[in-house]
Amino acid sequence: MAYQTVSPTTGEEIARYSTHDADEIDERLNWAMEAFKDHRDRTYNARAERLETVADLLEKRAREYGELMTREMGKPIDQAVSEAEKCAWVCRYYAQHAESFLADEPEETPAKRSFVAYEPLGPIFAVMPWNFPFWQAFRCAAPALMAGNVVLLKHASNVQGCADAMEDLFKEAGFENHEFQVVRPARKHVSDIIQDRRVRGSALTGSVAAGSAIGREAGDAIKPSVLELGGSDPFIVLDDADLDRAVDIGVTARMQNNGQSCIAAKRFILHSSIAKEFTRRFISAVEDLKVGDPMDDMTDIGPMAREDLRDTVHDQVERAIRDGAVAEAGGHSVDRDGFFYKPTVLTEVERGTVAFDEEIFGPVASLIVAEDAREAVDLANDTRFGLGASIFTEDREKGERLARRVEAGCVFVNEMVKSDPRLPFGGVKDSGYGRELSRHGIREFVNAKTIWVE
Repeated sequence: MAYQTVSPTTGEEIARYSTHDADEIDERLNWAMEAFKDHRDRTYNARAERLETVADLLEKRAREYGELMTREMGKPIDQAVSEAEKCAWVCRYYAQHAESFLADEPEETPAKRSFVAYEPLGPIFAVMPWNFPFWQAFRCAAPALMAGNVVLLKHASNVQGCADAMEDLFKEAGFENHEFQVVRPARKHVSDIIQDRRVRGSALTGSVAAGSAIGREAGDAIKPSVLELGGSDPFIVLDDADLDRAVDIGVTARMQNNGQSCIAAKRFILHSSIAKEFTRRFISAVEDLKVGDPMDDMTDIGPMAREDLRDTVHDQVERAIRDGAVAEAGGHSVDRDGFFYKPTVLTEVERGTVAFDEEIFGPVASLIVAEDAREAVDLANDTRFGLGASIFTEDREKGERLARRVEAGCVFVNEMVKSDPRLPFGGVKDSGYGRELSRHGIREFVNAKTIWVE
C-alpha cells in the first residue's frame, strides 16, 4: 500500500510514499520513547530555543513552504504563505509562554508545602488532515513539544511532502533525536499505534467518523485524546448589521481555503428585513471571485484538494436542489483540468435539508432566513455541530448576549471565526472535545500531579 499525492490543479500524480510496516512502526515508537526520555529533562529555555529556530526557518522559507502546500492541496498561494507565517507565530507564542502556563501552582493545605506540577505524558500520536497541512500539525506540535512531550505525526495521504518537510525542519532546528517524526501506517495499523503502551495520548483533526474511531480506540486504551471535528458554522446577520462589512467578511469566511475549512461560515442566517439585500450583494461578490491556478497571486479560488471531495460536494448541491434549494450562483464543476468547483450560493434553504443539516466541505454557501434574533439563534443551534459561529450586529452588547446563547466552542461578534494561539480552540457536540491553543491547549497532554511535602 502507498500514500499518493495528486496535483489538484492538473490531476496528475506528484509522488507516492510507501507505508511503514509493523516493524518500521515499532522502530519509530522506540525512537519516540528514547527521545522522550531526553526531551522531558530539557529546560524550558532549551526547548524554547529550538522552537524559536523553527519559527525563524518558517519565516525565512514561507514562500517555499507555501508553494509546497499549494502544489499538494491547492490552496491559493497567498493563503499558503500566510499559513507558514502563522505557524511561526504559534511556535514563538509557546516558546515565550509555556513555562508560565505550566509553572507549579502552590495550594494552601495543612502540609508544609503542597502544589500542583504539570508534567509531560510522553509520545503523542497526531492524526492530521490535509486542508491546513502545516497549521494543523504545528498547533498540536508546538505546545506538545514545549510541554516536554514528543510527537508522532500521521498526516493525510495527499500531503506527505508537507509532512516530510516539517520533519526535516524540526531536525534542522535542533529536534534531531526524533522528537518530531512522521509515521505512515496503513489504516489497519492506526489502532495498534493508539493502543501501544508507548503512546500516551492522541490528537485528531478530521471528520466525525474518524474522530469517533480515534476517540473509541483511545478510550479503550484509557488514554487522553483531543478531537477537532467537523463544523456547520452559522453566520448570523441581524437587521442592524453593517451589511458592507458582513458581506465582505462573509465571502472570505465561506470561500477561504477554497471553502475547505471546518470553521468556514457555512450557514448564513439572515434577518428577514435585510435578507434580500444581503443576498443580492453576497451573490455579486461571490460571482466576482477569480477561479484559477492557485499559484497565481491574483487567484481567489483554487481547486478542491481531491477529485472525490469535489464529487461529494457536487452530489450534496444536487441533493440540496432536489430538497428545494435554489442555486443562485455556481452549482457545477469548472470545465478545466483539475478538481475545480464553481463558488456556489444556495437560497431557499430550510431545516431538515442537505444544505442545512450536512457539512458541505467546499465553496458552497447556504442562505437561510430568520424572522428575528431569537429564531436566528434557534436556527444556529439546530445542528449536531458546535465548532464556531459569527454574529453581525451594531449593538455589541446584544451581540455578546446572543453569543452566550450559541452552542459553539467560539463565537465572534462582527468578525469571522479564526484560530488564534492566545485563545482556546475546539468544539462541542459532534465537533469534538478538548482544546488546542492558549494555556488550555498545552494542558491537554500533561499530568496535573499533586505533590504534598510534610
